[in-house]
Amino acid sequence: MVDTRSAVPSPPAERSTPRVLEVAAALAWRLLVVAAALYVIGVVVGYLAALVVPVAIALLLAALLAPAVDRLIRYRVPRGLAIVVVVVGGLAGLGGLLTFVVLTFLNGLPALQTQLADSINTITGWLTDGPLHLSGDQLRGLRDNLLAAMSANQTSLTAGALTTAATIGQTLAQMVLVLFTLILLLHDGAGIWRFLLGAAPAARRARVDVAGRRGLAALVSYVRATAAVAVADAVGIGVGLAILGVPLAVPLTALVFLGAFIPIIGAVIAGGVAVLVALVAKGFIPALIVLGIIVAVMQLESHVLQPLLLGRAVKLHPLAVVLVIAAGLLSAGIAGALLAVPLLAVVNSAVRSLLSEADAHVNPTDVHTSQPEASAPDEPGIDVHSEIDE
Repeated sequence: MVDTRSAVPSPPAERSTPRVLEVAAALAWRLLVVAAALYVIGVVVGYLAALVVPVAIALLLAALLAPAVDRLIRYRVPRGLAIVVVVVGGLAGLGGLLTFVVLTFLNGLPALQTQLADSINTITGWLTDGPLHLSGDQLRGLRDNLLAAMSANQTSLTAGALTTAATIGQTLAQMVLVLFTLILLLHDGAGIWRFLLGAAPAARRARVDVAGRRGLAALVSYVRATAAVAVADAVGIGVGLAILGVPLAVPLTALVFLGAFIPIIGAVIAGGVAVLVALVAKGFIPALIVLGIIVAVMQLESHVLQPLLLGRAVKLHPLAVVLVIAAGLLSAGIAGALLAVPLLAVVNSAVRSLLSEADAHVNPTDVHTSQPEASAPDEPGIDVHSEIDE
């Protein structure tokens, strides 16, 4: 006799864990693995910051100078000579600019010191004759306390000076590394990229090649547009400072130009310094006028220049820019704030390329990194930039 009880299906067992909890747990451990991987990468990058930061700066400079090298090569100039002309010309221009700024600052410093002394006398008169009615003994007490604090911290100041000397030596070494890496990138950037592509699977290598070229095109477009915006900011604010007769207008203009390469934060810091100098040298009303000029230039930048120059190539939401700059500043200081946005631009363009169906059929040689349009796939549906910038 055949036992048929085994053929009867057993009733389904009740689920001991809710489905929602299972999905949440699966997502949680995956997020923990990703967070752990990002943490390890961050620790390694932080430990090698003296190497990573110069290489990243060399990449930015290569993105800025590579089009000039390619243009000279199209005019039948040998690559080696073209690199020498571009690099030496760039260094000469930067050195001449810095020398001019330093000499102008040194020449204008005595007048600024005189105006600062007059401002201090004015402030002292306000403290004694104004609503606070401080006596001369109280002011002298404040001065004596300040001198005593400086004497008490003389050891710390000396140690800080020694640290500064060591930092200068490290900075010079990093500058040499930047120059060496820049020359190699300009000379054999394509060969270096082909070597890195060897780590990608053969079946996906062409797709990764296209994504990498998209990212490099975004980097080139970002550096170009940022340089143009920096020039516009420096000219607008510099002309305003010159018209108002603010001392050290040229060094302040150079500071505005350099600060513009750190979006949002750099402009705010450079503008704050300009307002402070105007306040000390010219008084409250001229400082307000300088503040108005800076606000007007920043509005022109955010509503006209940034959308016009960056809108075609680097589609980044303003909130993403602010958050990534804050993250870079908190994690790596000024260097992190400087490199955060270009890194986001590269990653954004590369990921968009990998997600694009159109780029699956693009030949890597058809992506030209010197053209802003090459930083994004030719697929309207993938473009999700904010309507705020339109």
